Amino acid sequence: MPFELNFAKLKNMTLELKAEVRKETGRKLRTLREKGVVPAVVYGPGHKPVSVRVDSKDFQKLLEEAGESTLIKLKVEDQVKNVLIHQVDRDPVDDSLVHIDFYQVRMDKAIKTHVDLVFEGEAPAVKNLDGVLIKNITELEIEALPKDLPREIKVDISILDSFEKHIRIKDLALPPGVKVHEESEELVVSVIPPRSEEELKALEEKPEEKVEEVEKAGEKPEEEEEATEKKEEKPKEKPKEGS
Repeated sequence: MPFELNFAKLKNMTLELKAEVRKETGRKLRTLREKGVVPAVVYGPGHKPVSVRVDSKDFQKLLEEAGESTLIKLKVEDQVKNVLIHQVDRDPVDDSLVHIDFYQVRMDKAIKTHVDLVFEGEAPAVKNLDGVLIKNITELEIEALPKDLPREIKVDISILDSFEKHIRIKDLALPPGVKVHEESEELVVSVIPPRSEEELKALEEKPEEKVEEVEKAGEKPEEEEEATEKKEEKPKEKPKEGS
């Protein structure tokens, strides 16, 4: 079985990012972030976790160019690690980068993941027949080597010129080296006829609303006060290698 990751998007490009081994921990991490540096960790099967730090601006630029899930050559001093971005934590107030998890992959081992479907073109059955486009699935489970993982899979809907035509998984154009882990007959997208006047009229008719007795203010039962406890942050669950 291939190694499985729960990444939403994976790109077929490779980017580079510099990192340094990090010794700062605890309260010192706040000072690190104030200097424009983001703490991170690199881990993976057969690799001892390594604490690193990366430049915030460099990492943000990488995200803007390729998103959160693309194969990256992480240069840690004199070593180059092939990694994927497994987790990006941000501050809930100002959305600044707080921490990054890099997952080191084996280039010779297949990965299972989900990629987005991107619908392109215009369906004639929508434009000319006033049909309604129905997207039954918007992502696809695939398997490929890290170097072959696509950023997305495109779906050309311009062939949908009637209500009888559909696009199924078996009709998709997959990049070389990519396998699909879904039923080939599963419907991806179709166009259905517009609603009739009778259907629209039925939708407009509103059922009678029953007036419920409103609870008076001040009659709610008292809530017991609970002592606030500081919870230790549990580490993210790491992906498990299949047999």
